[in-house]
Amino acid sequence: MSRRTKLLIATGVVLFLGVSLLLARYLSTENRERDAVYALLRDQARGDARAVLRRLDGCDQRCRAAVQTNVRRLARPGDVKILAYTSSTAYALGAASGPTRVAWTIVNRQLPVVQCVEVQRKGSVLTGRAINLRALSVPIDSQGSC
Repeated sequence: MSRRTKLLIATGVVLFLGVSLLLARYLSTENRERDAVYALLRDQARGDARAVLRRLDGCDQRCRAAVQTNVRRLARPGDVKILAYTSSTAYALGAASGPTRVAWTIVNRQLPVVQCVEVQRKGSVLTGRAINLRALSVPIDSQGSC
C-alpha cells in the first residue's frame, strides 16, 4: 500500500470519527432535554417545590406561585411515567426556545396530567449544548396545546 493511500485512509477515518462525534453530541441533546423534564416532573409529583424551583432557571414570582400551586395539587406517591412528549425545540441545530407539551401519569394510580414546560437550548454542536428549563405551567386540557 502506498503512502498516499495510507494518508487518504487515515484522513477518511479521522473525518468519519469527527462527524460521528458531532452527530452523537447533537442526538444526545434530545435525551438530555427529556431527562431534565422528567426530573422536574418527578420532583413535582414528590411534592418537592424547592427541587422544582432549583430546576427552573429564571423563575419569577408568578412562576414561583404556579410551582407552589402545582406541587400542592399534583403531589402523589408512585413512579412518574411520561405518556406523550412534544418538544418545539426538538432537533434544533442552534439555540432555540419554546414550549414542550408533556403528558404524564403516576403508574397505575392516576389520570394523565398535561403540562407545558418552557425549554431553552443554548450553544451549538461545536461549542456544546445547554438545556435550561424556564417555566412549568399549571395542568392544561388533555387535548390542549401549549
